[in-house]
Amino acid sequence: MARRISTEEGRAALAGVSAAENPSRTDLATAVRYLLQLLVEKAPGHTVEVRVPPFGAVQVIEGPRHTRGTPPNVVETDERTWIAVATGAEQWADAASAGRIVASGTRADISDLLPLRP
Repeated sequence: MARRISTEEGRAALAGVSAAENPSRTDLATAVRYLLQLLVEKAPGHTVEVRVPPFGAVQVIEGPRHTRGTPPNVVETDERTWIAVATGAEQWADAASAGRIVASGTRADISDLLPLRP
């Protein structure tokens, strides 16, 4: 099991990302993983896989569990877009229409779970 990121550590990483034009890879990774951790806490389950390569992937939302191959419900985005939509700095619909979020499957729209409250 992955190490749990404390609230203080997560908030510090988010502050580091928002304060720097070119944040450190460590801050980006910690911020992404912290926000994914908050998403899992908010919507535990195994129906939708949220991927933010190369930093993390989680399964969320109650429902049918998927265990083999590519899940039928997948959300994939880059780290900056994930941080923006997860914190409310950008709307899901705007990022998706710009092609920065790829959501496939009938349950892959997780916009109702965002923003998270870090």
